[in-house]
Amino acid sequence: MQQLKTYDINDIFPASVGVLGATGSVGTQAIDVIRAHCIPVDFLTAHRNVVLAEEQIRLLSPKTYVMTDDASAKDLALRVKDTATKVYGADALDTVIREASAPTVIHSILGEAGLSPLLSAIEAGKRIGLANKESLVIAGDIFMKRIKEKGAQIIPVDSEHSAIFQCLDGKDTREIRSLLLTASGGPFFGYTREELSRVTKAETLAHPTWKMGAKITVDSATLMNKGFEVIEAVRLFGVRPEQIDVVVHRESILHSAVEYIDSAVIAQMGVPDMRLCVQYALTYPHRVEGPTARLSLSDVGKMTFSSPDMDTFALLPLAFSAISHGGAAPAVLNAANEVAVEAFLTDKISFLQISQIVSETVETLVSEAKCCAALEERLCMDRRARKHAESLIESCRN
Repeated sequence: MQQLKTYDINDIFPASVGVLGATGSVGTQAIDVIRAHCIPVDFLTAHRNVVLAEEQIRLLSPKTYVMTDDASAKDLALRVKDTATKVYGADALDTVIREASAPTVIHSILGEAGLSPLLSAIEAGKRIGLANKESLVIAGDIFMKRIKEKGAQIIPVDSEHSAIFQCLDGKDTREIRSLLLTASGGPFFGYTREELSRVTKAETLAHPTWKMGAKITVDSATLMNKGFEVIEAVRLFGVRPEQIDVVVHRESILHSAVEYIDSAVIAQMGVPDMRLCVQYALTYPHRVEGPTARLSLSDVGKMTFSSPDMDTFALLPLAFSAISHGGAAPAVLNAANEVAVEAFLTDKISFLQISQIVSETVETLVSEAKCCAALEERLCMDRRARKHAESLIESCRN
């Protein structure tokens, strides 16, 4: 990769950085940005990808590498025993985050597994470039309150929320009329339910714009990912669910926009490249040259916008309903979806059964879930939702 101009990192970039989920899609793009700007790396974490973890150690020389799979941690430690990097297992994750000198952390661990690391980063008062939406779905109100108490900061890394963050630029939320949250529409835009009944796993994983991990790609196909982003936007920006408009934008050039009360609409555009979002989380409020290609509107030619099909893709309106209920309702939604998507990826259920299982789980538990305020209660409902979804999957297979 071509090396870019080196800046005075003391003026713009953090003195060092940590990356949670360094071998995943967002994590590897964060590594691209870190390498491009020669930012020192304090720590990295991964789950099982020992081969890529070893490569990252030899490229970046982090002080610490945590593998959350203990067998993989032992394997990695043997592979890199000739380096100065210390390798730890899962038990060390939260301690490493809290005690690391890095003032900035890029958090791209997927799913519920990201909750504890996020809390540790908050407790340490760090700036967090957040790409883990599930934490905000499950307990965003709790986390946002704790962020204020601890002096921590979240800069969103999801392209849509990064765009909104940039468009807001510190404006008073009372001046917002609506947030325009764009969606690519996934691989099945325009499909009927009858057509969706025949789609394959390979077709589902063929996203038209973004190269992502399997789970988030399935979520994009069902529009569940956009539903999670609705919930995330409510938590991050302090708006009401009814202030969020989802707009399908197939070209993925306009990443999201803010409509103000004077009817002005401010949008952020760029080529589809998560490295821009990662870099902005590292340099905010400054901007510097980066590894992202420039946008040519004349090459784009035209951009199209349409409303999502809420009837065919029922998980999107279900997300609006869950955040309106509050409490643990979003946690139930997330838990049931994680279980259903995993079942789909392992060929246990069909594509349409994902929506069926998630909807039935939420319907069964929502009246109790919406009354759960404490984090412990929400995690309890999370576990119950997983068990319920698993039982529905077994019913589908029998």
